[in-house]
Amino acid sequence: MTKSGRIIAFVLIVIVAFGFIAWSFLDVANGITLGLDLQGGFEILYKVSPLRDDQQISQQTLLHTQAALQRRINVIGVSEPELSIEGDDRVRVKLAGVTDPEQARRMLSTEAHLSFRDVNDNLLMTGEDLKEGSARVYNDEYGRPVVGIEFNDADKVLEITRSLLQQPMAIWLDFEEGVDSYEQAIMNENESNMISAPIIQSALPGSGQITSSTWNYQEASELAALLNAGALPVELEELSANSVGAKLGEQAMDLTVRAGVIGGILIFLYMLFYYRLPGLVAGITIIGYVYLILLVFNWMGATLTLPGIAALVLGVGMAVDANILTYERIKEEIRSGKTILSSFKAGSKRALATIMDANITTIIAASVLFYFGSSSIQGFAVMLIVSIVLSIVTAVFGTRLLLGLLVTSRALDKKPRLFGVKESEISEL
Repeated sequence: MTKSGRIIAFVLIVIVAFGFIAWSFLDVANGITLGLDLQGGFEILYKVSPLRDDQQISQQTLLHTQAALQRRINVIGVSEPELSIEGDDRVRVKLAGVTDPEQARRMLSTEAHLSFRDVNDNLLMTGEDLKEGSARVYNDEYGRPVVGIEFNDADKVLEITRSLLQQPMAIWLDFEEGVDSYEQAIMNENESNMISAPIIQSALPGSGQITSSTWNYQEASELAALLNAGALPVELEELSANSVGAKLGEQAMDLTVRAGVIGGILIFLYMLFYYRLPGLVAGITIIGYVYLILLVFNWMGATLTLPGIAALVLGVGMAVDANILTYERIKEEIRSGKTILSSFKAGSKRALATIMDANITTIIAASVLFYFGSSSIQGFAVMLIVSIVLSIVTAVFGTRLLLGLLVTSRALDKKPRLFGVKESEISEL
């Protein structure tokens, strides 16, 4: 390739890359899911406890609990929720964009164990007797919201309801043995887990409806959703909760982006002032680095949080550090009296080992953080690992490609000032 050809190739690569980044950047950025600390939402940590004395909390139990919570979150309508198992008996739930934390807390933590009992609190049927997904809400002839249900075994329902003709059948949600009773529920209707106690007028053929004189349509809809989502296989105890308002999250995002832009501009000006032409190349590759990391995060479907942005900024620092190591080596070679081309080759080769050692040790530290850390720490670790890998691609190989095109064109021969080296600093061979 000719001298002018290499310079033209450099210019074309930069123009095409920047044009593609400008064309697709907004789509890439808008496609990234923001964590609740950036867009507001609700986070809660649960301790998982057994429902029965003979129940053991195993990894399989935690997975079933996670799946049950996921079904309930789908009912709430939250997009991109985060559910993670921590330790041996913890489940963390992050719901970005939630505007009603109390509704979310109620929907998540209610065990939703439906039971049908007689006036003596004897168990007749449970929620497991319902057909999966059969609960639905509609208004009866009086305009009251009711929950329609269907049973798996019509003969069983027929036999039970026939034996209770002209008697009440209590419908309970999360009945507690030894605590709840029909008699107490009748006296304290508003403070009871009993939904209703209809009088059985005729034997039911396999379907029925749940009514209540105290609930509204939204509460009836929540009950239907809980029944369709299924009961929790465990008991959940809330250990901690954190709610971030949408406005606070938006402010955090704006301030973080502003800080990142200001920091990036200052870094670029420093590199340009101290390293001249290589500093300009470093600025180009850092812009490419930021774009690539956002693109990879978009492809991963990962959630970007404040710790993740901190890792991204740290990755920028690692990328700049790699450039500085390379450029300082090149400047040392130029000062020793070597040509620009020889200095570029020798400096790039000698700096590579140091750069790789520093990055590999950081990746090891980030891997340890991911293995032992909680969800937010794990997010930071993932972003840091991705940042380091991409910084190697851009700051090492990207810089070598672009700067190599200019150096090998021989247009920079006898122009050490473009590398931040004065002629008086060069030793005579």
